[in-house]
This record gives sequence, C-alpha cells and structure tokens, in this order.
Amino acid sequence: MMVARTLSVALLGMTGAVVEVEAHIANQIPGFQLIGLPDAALSDAKDRVRAAAANNGCPLPAKKIVVNLSPASLPKQGSTYDLAIAVAVLAAEGGIAVDAISSVVHLGELSLDGRVRPMQGLLPAMVAARAAGFRRFVVPRGNEDEAMLVPDVEVMTVASLREALIRHGADLEPNPVETIRQIALSPPAPSAGDLADVVGNPDAVEALVVAAAGGHHLMMLGPPGAGKTMLAERLPGLLPDLDAEQSLVVTSLSSLSGRPVNGLLTRPPLESPHHTSSAAALVGGGSKVIRPGAAARAAHGILFLDEAPEFPTAVLDALRQPLESGSITIHRAAAVAHFPGRFQLVLAANPCPCGQFGTSDIPCTCTPIMRRRYLSRMSGPLLDRVDLQLRVKRVTTSAVRLMSDEGSRVSTRTARLRVEQARAVARERLAGTVWKTNAEVPGSWFRSGERRLPIGATAAIDRALERGSLTMRGYDRVLRVAWTIADLEGASTPTSDHVGWALFLRKSVAS
Repeated sequence: MMVARTLSVALLGMTGAVVEVEAHIANQIPGFQLIGLPDAALSDAKDRVRAAAANNGCPLPAKKIVVNLSPASLPKQGSTYDLAIAVAVLAAEGGIAVDAISSVVHLGELSLDGRVRPMQGLLPAMVAARAAGFRRFVVPRGNEDEAMLVPDVEVMTVASLREALIRHGADLEPNPVETIRQIALSPPAPSAGDLADVVGNPDAVEALVVAAAGGHHLMMLGPPGAGKTMLAERLPGLLPDLDAEQSLVVTSLSSLSGRPVNGLLTRPPLESPHHTSSAAALVGGGSKVIRPGAAARAAHGILFLDEAPEFPTAVLDALRQPLESGSITIHRAAAVAHFPGRFQLVLAANPCPCGQFGTSDIPCTCTPIMRRRYLSRMSGPLLDRVDLQLRVKRVTTSAVRLMSDEGSRVSTRTARLRVEQARAVARERLAGTVWKTNAEVPGSWFRSGERRLPIGATAAIDRALERGSLTMRGYDRVLRVAWTIADLEGASTPTSDHVGWALFLRKSVAS
C-alpha cells in the first residue's frame, strides 16, 4: 500500500483554493473511488483517467484505487483535476517518485487518448496557487501563453499525460502528439471608431468626456438614430490603458469566460448584452459552476445596455448592488462566489415605445401612460445611481454641413488626452486613499474638510435637495461630477458654474 500526493486548484468565482489530491492503492477488489465532494463532471474523471492512462502505455493497476480531494468539505467542480488525479495514482503505483510531484500544482483535463486539454480560468488558478506559496506548475500546452503571464513561477507545459510522466522521471519512451488548442467561444470585439465620426450633439460628446474622466455612469435618452449607440461604442477609446492590477483582473475574467488568452489585456473591455439576457447572464451565476456575467466581464471597462427599457426590470435592478459596492456577490446553497463589479454603466433608451416622442418630423403614437410605463422599467433607485442623464437629439442638416469643418469635431485622441490629464489631477488629489477616480469617492469626503465647497458654489444643488428633486445620493453624485468637470478645466476646486453644469448633466432627462 502506498499513498501519493500532488496539488491542484479549486476555483470559486475569481478566488481559488489549493486542493491536495491524494491517491491510495490497496490489494483489494479492483475499483476506483473518488471522494471529496466532486460534481458530476469531476466524478467522471475516473473513466477519463483510466482510458488516458491505458492509451499512454501506463495502465492503472487492477487494484482498489481511492482518490481524495482535500479539503473534503470544499465543493470541487469541473474536469481540470484529471491530470493531478492521474499523476497521483501512477505515483502511488510506483511509476514515478512520490517526492517529484508532492509540491507541484497540476492543472488540465485529459482526453481519452491521453492528451491534455486546455482549461478555462488557468490564470486566476495559478495566481491563487502562487499566493498560497506554490511556485511549480504543470499545465496544458494549449494554455502556454496564458501561463507565461504569471511571474516568479516555474511552468512546465505538456501536451499529454505520457509527457507529464516523463518530465517527472517515468521510464517511458517519448511519443509526440498534436497539442489541443483552445477554441474561442465568442468573436473578438470590433474596434471602436473615432469620436470625430460623431456629428453634432456637442453636449453629448462633452458628457462622454466627463464620464470617461471621472468614471461616471451615463444614461442617454433620445429617439432612434440620434447616435446613442455610436457614442457609447466610442467611450472605451477615451479611457486610459489599464494598470498592471486591472490588466490581471480583466485577463483573469477573460480566461474564466473561456476566451483564449495570448497576453495581458491592456485596454478596458466593452460588454453589450442583448436585452433578452437573464439576471444570471448579466451579473453571473449558474446552478453548478458559477461563471462571470457581462457585468463582471466589464470590470474596469464599460457595460453598455442598449434599449435599456426592453430589459426586464428585475434584471436591471440586479445591477443596483454592484453599482453601489463595486463588487458582485453570488450566493448559492453550497458556496458564495465573488467577482469584481467596478464598471461604468452606460444606458441608452428611446423616450417611448415608438421612439418618436419629442421629435419634430414624425408624430408620436404613444399615450402619456404608455410613455411613463415604458421608462418606469428603469427603476428610480437604479437611475439614482447614474451620475449623468442626458437627452440626445437627432442631428439636423446644419450639423451635417459642419462635417467638413474639422475644427467643429473632437477626435478620440484629443479627448483621451484631456481625460488622462484630468485623471492625473484626480489621482494626485486622491493620493494616499484607496480611490482612483472621482466616481469611487464617497460623498462625505467631498463634503468635509478643505474639500467642502462654499455655500455660493452649491446653492443650486442645495435648493434641489430641499425641494426633493435630488436625493442625498444624487447630491453626492453631482458633487463628484462637478469635481471631474473642474479637473477637466484645470480648476483647483469646482465653482458654481461647474456645479450647475453637473446638475444639468444629471437632471437633463427629468427637465
């Protein structure tokens, strides 16, 4: 009887726990028992491992095999334990030295012919194991580019179980096989156009710059063809590159979503789910394996909801908690998963079901009740968390004639330079805090100490608060926008004009 141990990783959301894979072989009635709370996919590992080992010239012994995944109280999901199970069992049989695998983390699914399939979530799994103090990894060759992103570790990539055993010292002849590559589950996002393509709507263009500079949420209300989608698609181009920490988070989420990772992602993501999406598709979920939703995949980027009133109200309201806390928590009976939820929400909506309310050329066929019912699908508590709420009008003939005048349009490059300069000012002001943009700062911080604005500067929002047209949350959000506008204009503190413009950007829809 012999026991061999190696390591793997259990992922739950973005967090991972190191799992010790123990294999025991006894001279009893032949069988293969897998214990330690495996799910259905993991329970099938015994058949995959047996077939893969036989097809690689190292069949499992006809004895009683028991594999334990420790800690046994932690639920285990997926098929990425296959390689660790196979290596532990064959080490327990004596095919390789037990000490050679005891401190090595093995990740990867086995095919029936013994090749190692690439896995989803390799990057966060390796980061979790490295944080736990482990530095040696054996991973699928199909994940090689992704594995190389983790610094200060020793990575061995293998294409088959046979190759892994040889690398651990097994006396087997090499048998080169074709590497299984990862297949993209979704097409790459199209490249964003230039902001200079936007004709007219200077207020909307400026609101876009303000949203990018401060990380503020944005809602655009206007008839079809007003350019709402065009504006939203150009917002990611105004954002600065991701820093090292943000790049790792965004790349890890991309890996968890099953997208091939060839390097660290440095640009903010854009997610635009369809209005038929469920709450689980939007924020994440799953009955067994908890996967990130569109909101999590949009972390440090943009979540764009086109035709927002067409989304079910319950689905939209699922965003209220992430918008407030900056994190997504998904509760299931067996576990709780956490995902990052710090994204910029961009909503686009028509003013009514027919979309023509407020236009001068086509009459609206909707009754007032129909218009109210349509927009009420976006609840008040949700809209109260949206900093900028702007009406977007259709482009007129005079605006089209200005297309030839380059001076009347703002390019993405020019706007992005303004955004980067404003963020640098905010970063200097927020030095020593945990916040990076004005949108993350609590309102109490702007209302206290030397940052408290004089009564003359806040008179407009003080009156709105007294009348009840502005909540306290809305008051704080107007203050944040005012500081962003001041940063864009190079002012040391916001003036009454900055506060008034911020109030207009928030109340434009309601006015």
